[in-house]
Amino acid sequence: MFIRTENFSQYVRAYPVVTFLLALNIGIYILTWLPGIGDRLFLFGIGDNFLIANGEYWRLVTPMFLHGGFTHLLFNMFSLFVFGPELEKIAGKARFITIYMLAGLFGDIATYFLQPPEYAHVGASGAIFGVFGAFGALVYYTKHVFPQLKQVILPIIVISVVMTFFGTNINVTAHIAGLITGFLIGLSYFNPKRIVSWRKKR
Repeated sequence: MFIRTENFSQYVRAYPVVTFLLALNIGIYILTWLPGIGDRLFLFGIGDNFLIANGEYWRLVTPMFLHGGFTHLLFNMFSLFVFGPELEKIAGKARFITIYMLAGLFGDIATYFLQPPEYAHVGASGAIFGVFGAFGALVYYTKHVFPQLKQVILPIIVISVVMTFFGTNINVTAHIAGLITGFLIGLSYFNPKRIVSWRKKR
């Protein structure tokens, strides 16, 4: 399920939303390294609680498209590359982008309310954890039908949460808020009755 065997063109055609998000995040990361505009772009988008409190509300959204370094970008984009396609295929383009964006947004909102005023952060991790949370909801509904999904996804979620608390320079608030948001949206989207209605519409 999470082993990618498509070539580049097949991947792009099959998963346009994931491809767009990958390209957007990588493209913005490259821009932040350009002399002259890179630093200004980064400072314009960073999630700074003090500046948000002073009316710069776009910073509740922009941090999820910025990264603090290549390793940070690599980890998040690898997770999106591997786990995003299956969720986009199951949920559909509109539902997938809704899960991703709302998980990232609520992760940043939670960071604003629960972290101190001087706290600053960047990264797509809240949105990525939203993808994990949505898979958790899918496992909740299909644990008896597709036990192999449970065997794969639950250890990934557990390991990711453990790493959140034991790693350094990690926005724990965004991770957990994103995970919960993705799970709650997934409970709504993946309700068996709702999935049946999707099939009928198709």
